[in-house]
Amino acid sequence: MNSKDSTGLRDGLPIGEWYSAAERPKPIRDRFAKLEKLRDLWVPAYSYSFDATHDLGSALAAYQDGEEGTRVRIAGRLESLRDMGKSAFAHLGDRSGRLQVYFRRNDLSELEREVQGLLDLGDWIGVEGELFRTRTGEVTVRVEVLELLAKSMRPLPLGKTEITDEGESVVHSGFADVESRYRQRYADLAVNPDVRAVFVTRARIISALRAKLDGEGYLEVETPVLQPLYGGAFARPFTTHHHSLGRTLFLRIADELYLKRLIVGQLDRVYEISKNFRNEGIDRTHNPEFTMLELYRAYADYLTMMDTAEELVTVAAAAVNDELQISYDGHAVDLSRPWKRIPFFEAIENYAGFDARSADTEELRQRVRDAGRSDADTLSRTKLLDVIFSEWVEPELVNPTIVFDYPIEMSPLAKPKRGDPGLAERFEVIVAGTELVNAFSELNDPIDQWERFANQVEQRAAGDEEAQSLDEDYVRALEYGLPPTGGLGLGVDRLVMLLTDRPTIREVILYPIMRDDESD
Repeated sequence: MNSKDSTGLRDGLPIGEWYSAAERPKPIRDRFAKLEKLRDLWVPAYSYSFDATHDLGSALAAYQDGEEGTRVRIAGRLESLRDMGKSAFAHLGDRSGRLQVYFRRNDLSELEREVQGLLDLGDWIGVEGELFRTRTGEVTVRVEVLELLAKSMRPLPLGKTEITDEGESVVHSGFADVESRYRQRYADLAVNPDVRAVFVTRARIISALRAKLDGEGYLEVETPVLQPLYGGAFARPFTTHHHSLGRTLFLRIADELYLKRLIVGQLDRVYEISKNFRNEGIDRTHNPEFTMLELYRAYADYLTMMDTAEELVTVAAAAVNDELQISYDGHAVDLSRPWKRIPFFEAIENYAGFDARSADTEELRQRVRDAGRSDADTLSRTKLLDVIFSEWVEPELVNPTIVFDYPIEMSPLAKPKRGDPGLAERFEVIVAGTELVNAFSELNDPIDQWERFANQVEQRAAGDEEAQSLDEDYVRALEYGLPPTGGLGLGVDRLVMLLTDRPTIREVILYPIMRDDESD
C-alpha cells in the first residue's frame, strides 16, 4: 500500500509528481508504460460508453448447444488472462457473473492486436463476437471486436488462481488484512464474488420487506435525519450545528416519534427504512451508522406486531433461501413459524436461575458484579436488568424467540400491560443471541407519556447520558389523539447478517465506520 498523508504526499512525493515519477512502484510503473504506448497508438484509455447487448450472465444464458452464430456485445473487468502467443483466453467479470473470451490474432485488426497485448488484469474492456463452446466445455465469446474501456493503473489485490475439477479458474482474494477490505470496499467487491453476492442479497431482502408492507397497505415515508431534539431510543446522539439558523441539531437515533406523529395525522399505516446514527461503541453487532425498518399500524397492539415480526423475517428469508432452516455463526437456526414466546422475567428465571422481579436492586447489582462488570455500582435497576438479560438469557436463545412483557421502567414509550401495570406491552425478538426486533403497544396517553419523559429527564440529570429527553411537541401530538397503535423496529443490518451467515455487521455494510488507518 502506498503511504499518503494529509499534505497530499504519496510515497514522499506530491501527487502531481508521483504520477510522473520514475520512483513509483514497479507494478504501477509497468502500467504507466503501457498507458504511454496506448497514447502513442492514439487509443483512448478511458472510453465514454459501450453499447452492450447483454450482461455476462445473460450472454452465457443466450448460448444454446448446437446453435452456432449467436452474437453478443459484452463488457466487463478482465479477471484472468492466459496468453498463448497467437491466441489468448481471458475471463471477464461483472455483477451477473463471469464469461470466457477468446482472442485469436487473425480475428483482430492490427490496432486491436496491439491493444490486446497491452491489457492488464483489472482493465475494463468491451468485446463483440459469436458464442461457442470450447473443447473443455466452457461457453466462450470468439472476439472479433475489442475496445479498451478503462485502463487499471493499480493492480487489484488478487491472490492465486485455482483450477476447479470442472476446469473453472477461480481467483482468490489477495487481501491479507480484513480491515483493508472494509477500507477499500471497491477493491474488495472487485476481487471477492462472495462479497458482491452479500450486497445483492441485501438488496433483495430490502425489496422483499418493502413489497410485503406495500402489499398490506403501509405507506413508505421519510422523516428528518437532522432533528432539533432526538428521541425514540436509549442512545447518545451525534451533535452538529446549523450556522444559518444558529442552533444545535442532532442526527436521529430513531425515527419513532416522527412516525407516530403521522399516525396522529391519520396516515394509519406507515413505515420507513432509515439510516440511524448513535454515538456509541463499535462491535460485532453495532456500527454508529446503521439501517432500521420501523413501522406503525393504527388499531393494532404488540400481539399483532408479534405476527408481523414473524411474517417480515420469514418473507425476507424466503427471498434468499429455499427453506427456513439456515446456518448462522455455527448454529442451526429454524425460522419456521410459530416462534417460541416467553415472558421477560420467566426467561431470566429459566436461564439465570433466580426471580429477578422480586429481587431488590442490591441483589441485582451483586449478580452483575459477580459477572465481572466493573461498573455495576453505577448502574440503575433498569440497566442492571438489561445487563442480566443480555449476559444470561440472550446467548441461550438460538432459534427466534419472542421475549415479551418487559419491566415498565425499561420501556418509556410502551403501554402498561393490561392487568399488570408494572410491566410493559413490549417484546424483542432474539435470534442466535442477538436482538433483531423491538416492538410495543405504543403509549398513547399524553399525561402518562409526559410523566415518563420527566422521569427520563431525572435519570439524565443523575448521569445517564442515554436517557431520553422531554419532547414537548411529541406530547402535544399525543394530546390531539393517537389511536391504539402497534409499532415495530427491525434491524436490517442484523437481518442481513443472519440470512447471509456473516459474523460481523461490517460484512453487510458497504462502508462501515473505521478507526484511523495508521498503516495508510
